[in-house]
Amino acid sequence: MKGHQKNKVLIIAYPTQGHINPSLCFATRLLKFGVNVTFCTSFYAIRRIDTQTTHHGLTLAPIFDRHHNGQQPTLQQFFSDFATNGVCAVDEIIRSATATSQPFDHLVYTTVVPWATQVAAAHSLESTLLWCQPATLLDIYYYYFNGYQDLISCNNNPTFPINLPGLPPITTSDLPSILLSSCPKEQQFIVQILKDHIDAVKIAPRILVNTFDELELEPIRAIEKLVMLPVGPLMPLELLDGRGPSNNSFSCDLFEKPEEDYVKWLSTKPKLSVVYASFGSLSTLSIDQAEEMASGLLESGRPFLWVIREGDQLVKLSKIDELKKQGMIVSWCSQVEVLNHEAIGCFLTHCGWNSTIEALVAGVPTIAFAQWSDQVTNAKMIEDVWKTGVKVKRRERDGMVEGNEIKRCVEIVMQDREMRRNAEKWRELARKALNDGESSTLNLQAFLYDP
Repeated sequence: MKGHQKNKVLIIAYPTQGHINPSLCFATRLLKFGVNVTFCTSFYAIRRIDTQTTHHGLTLAPIFDRHHNGQQPTLQQFFSDFATNGVCAVDEIIRSATATSQPFDHLVYTTVVPWATQVAAAHSLESTLLWCQPATLLDIYYYYFNGYQDLISCNNNPTFPINLPGLPPITTSDLPSILLSSCPKEQQFIVQILKDHIDAVKIAPRILVNTFDELELEPIRAIEKLVMLPVGPLMPLELLDGRGPSNNSFSCDLFEKPEEDYVKWLSTKPKLSVVYASFGSLSTLSIDQAEEMASGLLESGRPFLWVIREGDQLVKLSKIDELKKQGMIVSWCSQVEVLNHEAIGCFLTHCGWNSTIEALVAGVPTIAFAQWSDQVTNAKMIEDVWKTGVKVKRRERDGMVEGNEIKRCVEIVMQDREMRRNAEKWRELARKALNDGESSTLNLQAFLYDP
C-alpha cells in the first residue's frame, strides 16, 4: 500500500474497562505493523495493565489525578478531574516527544475524551476518534445534534416510532437513556461531552469504530459527512483459539483477581449447559433485583456462573446456600475465556458494548438485561437486528425484572436453535473480518497510511 505510514501514535483512553481493553487491543494491532505506541490513561489503570513481556514498542504514560486508588466521588467529578489533569499530561507528553526529535505522527482518543482533540490541535497534530460503542450509537448522537433532537427526546411514549436515516426502526424505549427527558439530572452532563464529540468529528470526520462491516453495514455508511473505519472486533483473538496471550498482547483488569477455579468448575458441566451472568465493571444490581435474579436462576434448574463484584450484595442474598449448590458465584473472571468455554449455553448481560461484541465473537446467544446509556440500544440490536437473543421485560410499576421473567428468558435462549445459528454466523463473520485482506484489516491499513 502506497503512502506515508504513521510510525509513532499516542493513544488516550478513558480509564474504564470498556475503553481501556479495546484501545489496548488496538495498540497491539498497531505494534504488529511496526508502529511505536504510547498508551496514556489514568495512573490507577496503568499500574494494572498486564504486559506479558518487557519489550513491545509500547510506552505506558500515566495521567495522575486525585483518584489513584480507582475511587471517585461522583461520575461527573471523575470526568472533570480526568479532563483537567489529562489536558496537562497529554500536552507535556507531546512537548517532550517533540523536544527529543521523536514527535508523534498522530493522536488517537477514545469515547468520552473529546478534549484530546484540542490538545492535539494546539500542537498541529492530527487526531482520530476511536469509538468504543457501535456505529449505530454514533449515528444516533450525530442526528440528535443535527436536526433530530425534538424527534429523539421530546416524546415520553416508549412505543413512539423513531425513524432515522440508515438505521433500523426503533422506538423511544430503544434510545440511549442519556438522550431521554427521563435521564437523571446527575447524568445529563454527559450530553455536553457527546456534543463535543460530534463537533470534533465534523472537523476530523474519519473515525475508527470497534465494530465490523457485516455487523453494521448500513449504519457505518448512514451519514455521508462521516467516514467510519470499522477495525473491530477489538479483542485478543488469540485467546479465542486456545493459544494463550501472544508476545504482543496486553490486558487490563481494574479488579482484584481471586483464586477461584471457575474454568475447572465449568469443565465439569455438559456442553452448552451453563448460564453465564455478568453485569460488567460499572453496573450494580439493587439487593431486591439481585434476589429476583437469584430466584430466576434457581428456578431455571440450570447450572450458572454468576459474577457478583459487590461482596456486601452476595452476603445479603437470602438463598446463598441453594445458589452455591446449583451454580458458582465469583467476584471476577476472564470474560473472554468464559464465553469461549464449551459449557456456556447463554450469556445474561447488561449489554455493554464490550460484552455484546465479545458474545458475538464467541457465538453465544444472549439475554439482554440493559441498564443505561448505550446498553438499551445494544439490547434492541441483539433482539431485532442480529437476532441472537431476547430482551428481558420489566415490571411497569418499578422497572424490576422478576425471577419468573429471567427463568422465561433462560428457557427461550437455551432452546432456540435459530438464535444459536445466528450467533454462530456472527462468530464466523467477526473472525473473518480480521483476516489479511478482509474489511477490518484493510480499514486499519487505510488509517495507517495517508490517503
